[in-house]
Amino acid sequence: MKKKILFIDSVHEILQQKLEAAGYECDLHFKASHEEIISMLPEYFGVVIRSRIAIDKAVIDAATNLRFIARSGSGLDNIDIAYARSKNIEIFNSPEGNQDAVGEHAIGMLLMLLNNLKRADAEVREGIWKRKENEGSELSAKTVGIIGYGVMGSGLAKKLSGFGCRVIAHDKYKTSFSDAYATAASLEEIFSDADIVSIHLPLTPGTRHYADEKFFSSFSKPIVFINTARGKNVSTPALVAALRSGKVKGACIDVIEFESSSLEGLEHQGEHTFVYNELIAMDNVILTPHIAGWTRESYYKLSNVLAEKILSQFR
Repeated sequence: MKKKILFIDSVHEILQQKLEAAGYECDLHFKASHEEIISMLPEYFGVVIRSRIAIDKAVIDAATNLRFIARSGSGLDNIDIAYARSKNIEIFNSPEGNQDAVGEHAIGMLLMLLNNLKRADAEVREGIWKRKENEGSELSAKTVGIIGYGVMGSGLAKKLSGFGCRVIAHDKYKTSFSDAYATAASLEEIFSDADIVSIHLPLTPGTRHYADEKFFSSFSKPIVFINTARGKNVSTPALVAALRSGKVKGACIDVIEFESSSLEGLEHQGEHTFVYNELIAMDNVILTPHIAGWTRESYYKLSNVLAEKILSQFR
């Protein structure tokens, strides 16, 4: 009998094709509810997800024959990893699949901000021709600080290598990781030297609101801030206050604290509606809807990487 894999979310068809070629049976249930998934899970050997459903204790307890959970993408915050591993369930993700996409997107947003491209484009379309007022600032003259030097952080550093800027990186869990693209640095060095700061952190209890009022106040000079990781890594009120005061002179934000748990839209901002409205009104803020990792190429690569990882262990 073929082992069965449940696809809870849609991913590139290459994953299904490779799993079926290896002898697995794949079932697609993209609209099944949390309760429906729990009821059907006992018959499955593996599940493939993105962000639509939380793989919590109840789901894991129902999955009595589950051997792996495969997450298309990098973040694992919708999976109870510790509990899954306690049940001997393997966890796979595929940050390598959108490493290039995230790095390119971050740089695109940064160049747009440094060279006033958003404002200049809007002005020219209105017949306004301002040159001196839209004078840019060169990336090559800057020190870029990267916080979190995993797949995404190191990918950004590699992309930056052609710009001639100095790149320093801090990673709480690594030592002596300097390479051809970045020099390992303490957090204090980031605070002291960085002109631009990009965070590349998973969302955990320890990194929720990592970028808070204390974080932004620690920099010795005004910075440009980039977040393509998770929205809840950043306190929106703290970011807005830092933008208002000039501690942050510009921001490139692909992920917002108020994203829904499925990452497919925004939730009600509640008491923070005012600061959210202030953030989106600022012309020194570049915003995108959590698309840094979404390209035509990455859509394929995310699934192809997952297929390789799954089949290397469960052929």
